[in-house]
Amino acid sequence: MHAIAQFRRRLSQGEVLIGASVTFSDPLVTDALADSVDFLWIDNEHSPMAPEVLSGHLLAARARRKPAIVRVPSAAVPHLKGALDSGAEAVVVPQVSTVDEVRQVVDTCRYDPLGHRGYGPRVPSNYGRDGGRDYVDRANANVFVAVQIETQAAYLALDEILAVPGLDSLVIGPWDLSGALGHLGEVEHPEVVRAIEDIIARTRAAGLAIGAGMGADPSYACRMAERGIQWLQVGNDFSYMIAHADQVGSVVRQHLQPARCGREGGNA
Repeated sequence: MHAIAQFRRRLSQGEVLIGASVTFSDPLVTDALADSVDFLWIDNEHSPMAPEVLSGHLLAARARRKPAIVRVPSAAVPHLKGALDSGAEAVVVPQVSTVDEVRQVVDTCRYDPLGHRGYGPRVPSNYGRDGGRDYVDRANANVFVAVQIETQAAYLALDEILAVPGLDSLVIGPWDLSGALGHLGEVEHPEVVRAIEDIIARTRAAGLAIGAGMGADPSYACRMAERGIQWLQVGNDFSYMIAHADQVGSVVRQHLQPARCGREGGNA
């Protein structure tokens, strides 16, 4: 079973899935994180990656049999086509604003007759060995297409967006959504919380999956899961590295402080 098919199955069974964002270039980051998460969120929006870097992360995820979800920079066709032809089975498109934009995203991600994706799947078709009609049918069935709801325009068009055939999931961007509502960074502001809970309820009622991206804040992640979020990108590679380095350094320094004071007192 494809990793993304397992991802879909686990969501349908009611599991809450936890992932980490990958921002560094080295594919060993994906390899190292894979056993700690349910999926990998490869961030190509805020951490631009060259095509060969993205390919390396996708190869590492595939070797670990972990779903790799690529957040592309935009809804532009080259961004989506490049990610999918490099082996991505799932994409997240940020900053969408209109239902027409979402329709275009879905159309770009699926082959005829479900869309108009250009045919050139070098990696996904095993370099042509597994191409043709069977591949097209598998790709159309497996690809996981998500868009982020983080602009006021997208929120206002939510019902139309939810009705787009072929859309698999919405993803809430709490920080940008809070800014769109006039409360940048206040992700627990009552107005922001009401909007988040409204998006979750309407998305799940429409039969789509609902995800969210956030920093490495387990308390906030738990609250979002309690509100109904099904898959959560919680933190990223550098935030985990910094947090653990700070924690270890703090503990060691606290341990050493009394000994140092004792030595200094003995020398007085």
